[in-house]
Order: sequence, then structure tokens, then C-alpha cells
Amino acid sequence: MANLLAVLSNSAGALNAYDQVLQVTQNNVANASTPGYAEQSLPLQAMAFDPSMGLPGGVQTGQLQSARDEYAEQAVRQQNTALGSSQQLATSLQSLQSIFDISGNTGIPLALNQFFTSASAWAQNPDDTSCRQAVINRAGDLAQSFNSAANQLQTLAQNTQTQLQSTVDQVNQLVGQIATYNRTLMESGRGAKDMGMDAQVHSTLEELSQYVNFTATEQPDGTTTILLNGSTPLLIGGQQYAISVQMVGPPADAANPSGPPAAQLTAADGTDITAQTTEGQLGALLNMSNSVLPSYMGDANQAGSLNEMAQQFADRVNGLLTSGNLSDGPPPVPGVPLFDYDATDSTDVAATLTVDPAVTPDQLAAIDPGPPEASNGIPLTLSGMATPTNDDDMIDGVSYSEFYGQMAANAGSQLQAAQNNQQVDQSLLAQARNQRQQLSGVSLDQEAMTLVEFQRAYEATARMITVLDQLTLDTINILPTS
Repeated sequence: MANLLAVLSNSAGALNAYDQVLQVTQNNVANASTPGYAEQSLPLQAMAFDPSMGLPGGVQTGQLQSARDEYAEQAVRQQNTALGSSQQLATSLQSLQSIFDISGNTGIPLALNQFFTSASAWAQNPDDTSCRQAVINRAGDLAQSFNSAANQLQTLAQNTQTQLQSTVDQVNQLVGQIATYNRTLMESGRGAKDMGMDAQVHSTLEELSQYVNFTATEQPDGTTTILLNGSTPLLIGGQQYAISVQMVGPPADAANPSGPPAAQLTAADGTDITAQTTEGQLGALLNMSNSVLPSYMGDANQAGSLNEMAQQFADRVNGLLTSGNLSDGPPPVPGVPLFDYDATDSTDVAATLTVDPAVTPDQLAAIDPGPPEASNGIPLTLSGMATPTNDDDMIDGVSYSEFYGQMAANAGSQLQAAQNNQQVDQSLLAQARNQRQQLSGVSLDQEAMTLVEFQRAYEATARMITVLDQLTLDTINILPTS
């Protein structure tokens, strides 16, 4: 009788164990598409069997196990960081490229061609007032084209600064969510995250990885430590260390003390971590703000290619016009400069370039005093700047149109490289996620097999209990009654 009761107890324990396994399987199926969730399993363990020691054997459940692979998680986060960087850079460079039209139908290229054409027409009729007025008008159009390009660059710079602040806020917010999980865990005293919180932490870490490069380490107490760029603390235990970004103007001793400010990223303790932050969306935005855009619009140490082009063109045209004469005299009457700009700030030339409103057509000098003297020498030289042969009529060894084309081509080549990297990064991220899914994702086919397997085991054990019940009843019935 005692053996029957022991077997009955073992069977009941097995049913309870099977029920727990089925609950885990049900939870896996329900969370198959939950972000950050990893497949769970509940192993069965044989209990000691030794009748002489009163150990009846049986089966019981072990510790709940997770299929999560931290190496696979890290691989996904690394690829997500790379994609965040190339994706953000491609978006920003797309906006930059749109500023530089190379079709010749709008903007600076069109205004340049029209200016050279008006100078050529003036060379054919050096005393014609309408031709001189056309030169002034086309010069004004060219100045406005430079102004427009400079203003668009400034708008893009401001938008980039806004995105920088928004990205930093997002980073701090996501780290703050994980800090909340850490504090909850520390207050509970469990020493290990439950599966729901574990999924939330990993989902948040993956979202964070698109913005910055970081290392995340689970501590013995179950909390997650996050270090930006592998060295700057963002989260330790329940303490968050927020980062911040601000725009810092050039120092007083800089080459361009009035130039555009630079973006500076600082840690919670005030340490400048801008140079170390090169990956993710935040790294791409810092690169755009502090490197790409200054190459066009200038910064503390450079004028920027757009300002360089505007200044050299204006200086060359003004130099030619003032070297020429309005008449032979005596005494000879020199011409006057046409362009004006803010000469105190080399990073503001394109934005402030204008045609002197006081200049009238009869003040444009056409006579090149030579020797030899040429009555239309100045407009001829101006028109010849379209296809120059003289180094004085070039900028960095090329024509002004070619120099502009190089600026546009540089933006286009950077955009193409970023787009190519984006495609590669998307593919690599998909591969990393697929590998993670194979290692720790929920397989509905596998879960279905588990359900069928334990359903049959449940049915078999239930059948055993039915048999034991009948045997117990029969045993009771054969016992003599008093």
C-alpha cells in the first residue's frame, strides 16, 4: 500500500512539473514577437530514488533558463550603431548636396555663367551703358546666389544643432529607463532580473545602440552598467550620469574669433568627450557639425570653401575694375570696385557679399592701361575668367566654375559613400539579428513540438494515476474487514 501511495505521489509531482513546463511554453509563444524577449526553458530533473532511504524518486523542475546569448546581443548592438551612423550621415549629406546644384540651371553656377556672358557683351560694346548696367545686375544676382547658399548652410547647421540636442536628450532618456530598472531590482533584493524586465532592458539597450557606441555589462547583483565609448560612465547601479551638448564659440586667439561655434559633448563631470564620440547617430551629427559643414562655411581655423570662393572672386573683379580707367584723361580716371563684403570675418564673406549700391554704370572701367592699352581690356579679362589661362583668374589652380563643381562633387561623393555604407550596414544588421534569432529567439515549431511532447506525457501520467487509483481501490477491497 505504501508503494502505491509513493507512486501516486510521484505521478502527481510529475503532472505539476509538466504543468510548469507548459506554462513556460505558453509564455514563449505569447512573447514570440516581444522586443528583447529570449526563449525560456524549464529543464526537468530526476529526484533521488532509494527506497531504503525513503527516497521515492520522481521528477521535478530545475531553474528557469534563458536562451539569451550576450555575444549575439552585442553583435546586434554594434551593427545597429554602425547603421545609425551611416543612416544619419546619409540624411544630413542629402540636405547638404541639395544646396549645391551642378546642373547650371540655378544658383551660383547659373549666376556665374550669366555674369561672364554680360562681361563678354560689355567687351563688344565697352561704352554701352546698358551693357555696363547688365554687368552690375548680373553681379548682384551672383552675390545673392552666394548669400542664398550661405543662408542654406547656416540653416542646415542650425538643424544639425537641434538634432544634436534631441539625440542627447534621447540618449539620456533611454539610459534613465534602464536606471529605473536597476533601482527596481536593487530595491527588490532579488539579485536577478525577471524575464519580463530582462526583455525590457535588452530592448532598451538595442534602441540606445543606434544613437551611441557603448558597452553594457550585467553586474553580480543583476544591475546593468553602461559606459559610453567603453570608458565614460552613463549608468552605474541606480546612478545615471547624463551627457550634455553645447555650442562653443572660437577662442579669442583663433584665426577666426567671430566664426561659427563648434559642438561640444561633455560627460556628467564636465569632461569634453567630443573627440571620442564618433559612432552612432550622435557621432555622425558631431562630425557633420564640426567637420563637414565647417569645410564649406568655415570655423575658428578656416574660412570655408564657399567663403574662399566668394572672397577671391570679389577681390579679383574689384582688382580688375580698379586697375582699369574710365578715360585716358589727362589725368586718367580710375574705375571703382563693384563688390563689397564684411572683411572683418572671413567666415561671413558669402553671407554678406553684395554689390555696392552707389556704383553706377558710368563708373565701371573698361580701359586696360596696359601696356598695351586696350579700350575693352577689363571686360575681356572678366569674360575670360570663365575659361582662364592666367593663374590670377583662377582659384586653387582651377576656374571658379570648376572650384564650385569640386565643392558639389565632394558633397556628392561623401553622400554616395554614406549611402553605400548604409546598405552594407543594413545587411550586416539583418544578419546579426537573424543569428540572434537562431540562438535565442522563439521557434514556434519547436514550441509546438514541446506542447505535443508534454501533452502526451501529461496524458500518460494521468493514465498512470487512473490505474493507480483502480489498484488502490482493489487493494482496499481485498483487505479483510473487522
